Amino acid sequence: MSGAVGGTLADDSLASAGQLRLTWLRFRRHKLAYVSLFIVVLFYLVAIFADFLAINDPHAVDARRGYLPPQAVHLFDANGFNPHVDGMTGRRDLKTFRQVYVPDPNKKLPVTLFARGYPYELFGLFETDRHLLGLVTPEPLDGIYLLGTDALGRDLFSRIMVATRISLSIGLASVTLSLILGILLGGVSGLYGGLVDLFLQRVIEVIRSIPTIPLWMGIAAALPNTWSVVRVYFAITVIISLIGWTELARLALPAMIISETSLSFLGLGLRPPAISWGILLQDAQNVQVLAGAPWLLLAAVPVVIVILAFNFLGDGLRDAADPYG
Repeated sequence: MSGAVGGTLADDSLASAGQLRLTWLRFRRHKLAYVSLFIVVLFYLVAIFADFLAINDPHAVDARRGYLPPQAVHLFDANGFNPHVDGMTGRRDLKTFRQVYVPDPNKKLPVTLFARGYPYELFGLFETDRHLLGLVTPEPLDGIYLLGTDALGRDLFSRIMVATRISLSIGLASVTLSLILGILLGGVSGLYGGLVDLFLQRVIEVIRSIPTIPLWMGIAAALPNTWSVVRVYFAITVIISLIGWTELARLALPAMIISETSLSFLGLGLRPPAISWGILLQDAQNVQVLAGAPWLLLAAVPVVIVILAFNFLGDGLRDAADPYG
């Protein structure tokens, strides 16, 4: 009897629930989309706190640290709890004559939370030098390199953190501009109709018929090399928005992120000293380099994860918003 009453109360609750609550309940049943929501939120938290999460200055160059392999953080040693990383010792490979670095277990570098490091502006409001992870007493050439370093000795983990902020912000800004443009032109088309609607629809069809990647490459290549990083950033955002607004309902954010990554990977988007996922993947183009430093391909991991998460999230939202689903 109590089960029947409970079932009736639950049915009554659902019957009186609003559309927003019903959509949320349907969305929560889509487990993959629900998990993807948390992944997307996590990525944007990384973007917001990129400098705090970065361990080393992502722009700091030191060829003596070139192609350091990834280091592991050890929590315990023979004396018990002692967070540390092993120091790196370099030696010359007699076959390739390359400098090879190997962990030195006899050199333990203590690790601490909320360590001091390079200065940065938190939220662009005030300057600080606190970072989530760092060495207790850093010495020259010592550091924590969780994902290794590139040819110039720059910390790959820190660069991925900062690149996440740039790549995701370009995608979000592009979608915002595309949405405004789509609503504006769609409103004008619906309001006036007739020849205005016919003209706008033909313009949309022409834009959609042009191969996307060659068009991106052509427009991006026209950007002057003398432009600053900020000007190139906004130019790339506008370019992606102007091209992507015609298919906003289908593409949304993942395509915008892929667009920036592809352009930067080809050398036609953002340029150093800017840091984005596409710029990081430029270092992974050479097979010979990857043979000696395969960890450079780790820059592709966040691209794959965030694109899949956005697509699964979009599928879940679409199914949840369908009243006949």
